[in-house]
Amino acid sequence: MADFDYDLFVIGGGSGGVRAARVAAGEAGAKVAIAEESRYGGTCVIRGCVPKKLMVFASGYGPLVEEAREYGWKLEEGRFDWSAFRPKLEAELDRLEGVYQRLLDGSEVERFDQRATIADAHTVELADGTRKTAKHILVATGGRPVRPELENADLGLVSDDIFHLEALPKSILIIGGGYIACEFAGVMAGMGVETTQYYRGAQILRGFDDEARGLIAEEMKAGGVDLHCGTDLISMEKVEDGIRVKATNGTERVFEQVLFATGRRPNSDNMGLEEVGVKLGRRGEIEVDEYSQTAVPSIYAIGDVTDRVNLTPVAIREGMAFVETVFKGNPTKPDHELIPTAVFTQPEFGTVGLSEEAARDQEPIEVYATSFRPMQTAFAGRENRVLMKLIVSQDTRKVLGCHIVAPQAGEMIQLAGIAVKMGATKEDFDRTVAVHPTMAEEMVTMRAPTRKA
Repeated sequence: MADFDYDLFVIGGGSGGVRAARVAAGEAGAKVAIAEESRYGGTCVIRGCVPKKLMVFASGYGPLVEEAREYGWKLEEGRFDWSAFRPKLEAELDRLEGVYQRLLDGSEVERFDQRATIADAHTVELADGTRKTAKHILVATGGRPVRPELENADLGLVSDDIFHLEALPKSILIIGGGYIACEFAGVMAGMGVETTQYYRGAQILRGFDDEARGLIAEEMKAGGVDLHCGTDLISMEKVEDGIRVKATNGTERVFEQVLFATGRRPNSDNMGLEEVGVKLGRRGEIEVDEYSQTAVPSIYAIGDVTDRVNLTPVAIREGMAFVETVFKGNPTKPDHELIPTAVFTQPEFGTVGLSEEAARDQEPIEVYATSFRPMQTAFAGRENRVLMKLIVSQDTRKVLGCHIVAPQAGEMIQLAGIAVKMGATKEDFDRTVAVHPTMAEEMVTMRAPTRKA
C-alpha cells in the first residue's frame, strides 16, 4: 500500500472544509492537512452570513426609535455611524477567524495558509511549489460573486466589497432580485442610504412562494427601497459625481455606488481538476455522486463548489457525511430534503418545504394563510404586515410547506422545520396549544383553508 503524507488533504478553510478536517482528525484519528488561500471561516464567516446578519441587526434599529416613542420612551432621533460600526464588525470577524484556526490546531490539523491545486489523484501542490500527497482529497473551495458581462461592470461593487466600504454612499443602486440583493437593499436603506433596486424579473426572490415574495416586495418599498422589477441595466459609465446608469425603463440616473448581486460561481477555476479527470458542470460546479465523490475515486467535493444547495449548514452536513462515509466506515448520504432556510430581508422570510406553486403542480393541496398587523407594531401605529402560511396535502394531510414573513421568521422556521421534517400533519399542528399572545400562534389556530388547488 502506498505511503501518503496525509490521510486527508482539505482544500478550502470555510465552514464545510474546516468541519470535515476537524472531525476526520479529532474523531476518526486521521492525519489531516488543510489549505486556505484567504481567511479561515470562508464566505459565511468572513464575507457572508455573519457580517451580513450583523449589518441587518445594525440597520434595523432606526424604526425602533420611533416605535419606542409610541410606547412612551423619550428618545432623541439617532443616525447611523458607519465609522463606529465598521471597526467593531472587523474585530468580530477577526475573533471568529481565530476561533476557526484554534479549533483546527486543537484537532491537530496541519494548516497551510496558501492556495492549493491538484497535481494528480493523490497529490496537492501548494502555491510555494511544495507538493503533498494524501489518500483522500476534499475540495471545499466554495463560491464567489460575479459581475455581469457588461462594459464598465468593474465600476460596480459585489457583495464581498460591501463589508470594506470606507464610508457609506449617499446613494446606491442594487442590481438583482435574489436573497443577497434584497437583503442588502434592506440593510442600505435601514442605514440611511438612498437605495434603488433594479431586477429584470417580474418579482423578486424567484423560486420562493409567490404570496410571500409579494408581501416582502411591498414591505421593502414601505421601508424605503425604490424597487423596480422588469428593469435592467443597459450601460454604466464613470462621471464626476458617481456612476451614470441607463436602464431598460428609459431612465438615466447617477448613483454614488452600484452593487451587483446577480449571481455566484463555484471556485473551481485553475485548480487542475479537469486535468486529473474530475468532471465540471457548465457553471464550473464539481459534479459529485450522492456521497460527494467525484469521477476520481480519491477526490471528493462538498459545499458551494458543488452547487447543490448553497447554504453553510448544508456544507457542514456534507462534510460530516463525507467523514462518516470515508473515515468511519458508515456510508452516509447528505440529506438535502426539507431544508429550512431564512432570507434576512426586512421583514425576514423563513421557509421550509414546497411553495404553493410547486406543491400545486405536484398534487391537490389546501392552503392555510393569514396576513395581519402584529401587535407590537400595530400599537405603535405602523402598517407593517406579516404572513403565516401552511401548504397541506389533501391526500396525506402532511404539511408540505411552511412560509413565514415576519420579524424573527428565521427563529420561527427553525422550530417549524422540525415538525415539517418529521412529517407532521395539519391535525398535528391543530392539536398543539397556541402560545398567546405571539405571532407564531397563528400557525396552530388556522382552522379553515384559505383556498384549495
